[in-house]
Amino acid sequence: MKIAVVGATGMVGEVMLKVLEERNFPITELLLVASERSVGKKMTFKNKEYTVIGLADAVAARPQIAIFSAGGDTSLEWAPKFAEVGTTVVDNSSAWRMDPTKKLVVPEINAQELTKDDKIIANPNCSTIQMVMALAPLHKAYQMKRVVVSTYQSVSGTGVKAVKQLENEIAGIEGEMAYPYPIGKNALPHCDVFMENGYTKEEMKLAREPQKIFNDSTFSVTATAVRIPTAGGHSESVNVEFENDFDLSDVRNMLSETPGVVLQDNTETNTYPMPIYAHDKDEVFVGRLRRDETQPNTLNMWIVADNLRKGAATNTIQIAEYLLENDLV
Repeated sequence: MKIAVVGATGMVGEVMLKVLEERNFPITELLLVASERSVGKKMTFKNKEYTVIGLADAVAARPQIAIFSAGGDTSLEWAPKFAEVGTTVVDNSSAWRMDPTKKLVVPEINAQELTKDDKIIANPNCSTIQMVMALAPLHKAYQMKRVVVSTYQSVSGTGVKAVKQLENEIAGIEGEMAYPYPIGKNALPHCDVFMENGYTKEEMKLAREPQKIFNDSTFSVTATAVRIPTAGGHSESVNVEFENDFDLSDVRNMLSETPGVVLQDNTETNTYPMPIYAHDKDEVFVGRLRRDETQPNTLNMWIVADNLRKGAATNTIQIAEYLLENDLV
């Protein structure tokens, strides 16, 4: 099994390598791939040293699977080149997510849609993944009508430069800014770029991607995405209105039995999800479950996950695992 990790030197790329090692993914040959400026760099995987190669060399090597986390432009240009030589690409950028010819996959929800013909598979946005993981069993049981989500997203979602900005601010050092304003002691209602409709790209991903994952446009999602000064882990306040009424104890049971979801919901012991506890974990944590008392059939919930793991690297590798287990590569 020849695997290429494209964008291996980036923040998500490094987590991908960590997750591949932890899960003991069956690799016979590993290709670490990055942009020209990183070619020749040395990296270690399972105590073995590797030299980073360029994209053209990686395509020529014809890996069975290429997992991408190298930005949308790189994916648009290079994913088809890998696909042409028979490689199955699992892409972590936003490049292919809303392409009607490409599948958008969260393995626990819709991996069964994948076939051998899917040569470019899209990984959803990190905030979308954790939200749909918690909503999937509830949607099945009660049929969602409308979701209102506000996110509290860590700086690691922006990348290394943003993490450095926060660290510099905490240390009182003047440095390069990833954001238009300070992030320490602040909250920026500005994730990704603003669009013509006044929403940011991140907010529109949250609005559109769940419908594609569930293959269902009968519900709607509206979002406000906010960047906060946490180093890692995204949090979401989610208000979901259902067609059918629910019992809170049934909701708790359903979520506690959902693979990949951990229920942390006991106000008597101050038990609720927090990014500090989600750090380095693959599960999605759900808590603060309560009825919305202002309208019928409506639930409030709080959802937290490590955005670099289940929100990016782990979900991508779970897709690759599914492809292997089901002889799709």
